[in-house]
Amino acid sequence: MTEDTQTPTISEARTRILSEIGGDVTLVAASKRQPEERIEAALEAGQRVFGENRVQEAQSRWASRRANCSDLQLRLIGPLQSNKAEDAVQLFDVIETLDREKLLKALIKAVEKTGVAAPDLLIQVNTGDEPQKGGVSVDGLAALLAAAQETYPGQVSGLMCIPPADEPAAPHFALLKKLADQHQLKTVSMGMSGDYALAARLGATHVRVGTAFFGARDY
Repeated sequence: MTEDTQTPTISEARTRILSEIGGDVTLVAASKRQPEERIEAALEAGQRVFGENRVQEAQSRWASRRANCSDLQLRLIGPLQSNKAEDAVQLFDVIETLDREKLLKALIKAVEKTGVAAPDLLIQVNTGDEPQKGGVSVDGLAALLAAAQETYPGQVSGLMCIPPADEPAAPHFALLKKLADQHQLKTVSMGMSGDYALAARLGATHVRVGTAFFGARDY
């Protein structure tokens, strides 16, 4: 008898991930470049929290769906250019990638200009000090957080990180949780398809899962 290796459906994958992370951790479905049929399958399975990497792609995907999904939550999990701030604050409920004062000022200006409710912010921390990756340095976190808490009209609710791909993730997850606790921040966004269960054990409140949720891209 051969082992059944059939690819799980999105609904099955979602159920498995939720069981692995526990009820206190929010599953963010990372929907970058996913085809429409997989987005619809995710919605039909009950998923309502999605993470997008690019503002323009998110606009084309979600602008019309918001009317039919009042409980939809959209989170920007990719880097944000300052010139896209107005579009971002009008679309996203949470922006997870604040990493510099210039972007903070652009977001404040965008909220004031558009008059929308200010999305929650997370500060992205570059825990591995990788020059090619976004995120404020560990040493620079306190100053950026203080500036955001003093000037941003919405909530700065937590921290986010993407550990270096060639290093064990656990020390980076532990560091991010320690920093969040030190600064009394409730939200800790960390962990992706390969390590979301580990992240949940080490204190994540949100995990951002793409391939393990939607399946491998074949396009």
